[in-house]
Amino acid sequence: MDAENLEKINDLLEADVAIKENIKEQVTEFDRKTRALSGVLNRIHSTRPEQIPALLDSALPTLESCHETTAALASIIPANQFWKWKEMWSNSLRTAVFSATLVEYLQRGGLLSLQQVADALGIKPQWQDRFALSVEDYLHGVITLVNELSRLAVNSVTLGDFEQPIRISLFVKEVFAGFAMLNLKNDLLRRRYDSLKYDIKKIEEVVYDVSLRKLAPSTKQQA
Repeated sequence: MDAENLEKINDLLEADVAIKENIKEQVTEFDRKTRALSGVLNRIHSTRPEQIPALLDSALPTLESCHETTAALASIIPANQFWKWKEMWSNSLRTAVFSATLVEYLQRGGLLSLQQVADALGIKPQWQDRFALSVEDYLHGVITLVNELSRLAVNSVTLGDFEQPIRISLFVKEVFAGFAMLNLKNDLLRRRYDSLKYDIKKIEEVVYDVSLRKLAPSTKQQA
C-alpha cells in the first residue's frame, strides 16, 4: 500500500475510535438511567396497589430523560452505520424497552407497540439509519416484561392484591400467543421465547391457588 492509502486508512481508523469513545460515554449514561429505572420499578414487588401510581410517577422523569441520551447517540452515529454500532447500546435499550412497557402495563394494562416504545424513548423515524429501535431489541424487552410480571403475580398475592395475578395471566397469554405467530430466527430470542412457558406456568399456579381459595371476586369467571 502506498503512503496515501495508508494515511486514508489511518484516518478512518482514528475516526472509528473517536466514534466508539463517544458512544461509550453516552451508553454509560444510558446504563445509569436504566439502572435507576430498574431500581425504582423493582419496588413494585413490595408496594401496595394504591401506592403504585405514585411510584410510577417517580420513575417517569428518568424515563423521559432517556430522550436526551437517544438524541445524543443519534447525533454521534454517521449516516447508514446503525448496524455497525448497535450492539454497543442494545442491552441498555432493551432495559429501557422493558421499563417503558412495564410502566404502561401498570398504568393502563396494555402493551406498547414497537413504535409507541420508540416514541416513549424519544427515538425519531428520521434517525432510522443511525439510531433506531430494532424488532429484536423490542421483543427482548417484552420478554423481560413477562419475566417480571410472573414475579409480580406471586408478590401481589403476598401484598393482598388477588386480582393482579388474574390480570397478569390474561395479558401474558395474549403476549405469548402473539409471539407464537412470529417466525423467530434469532437463537437467543427463540430460547428466551421458549422460556416464557415457565413464566406462564408459574402465573397459572398462582391463579389456581387464588381460585381454589376464592380470594378474588372475579376468580370464578376468569380462572
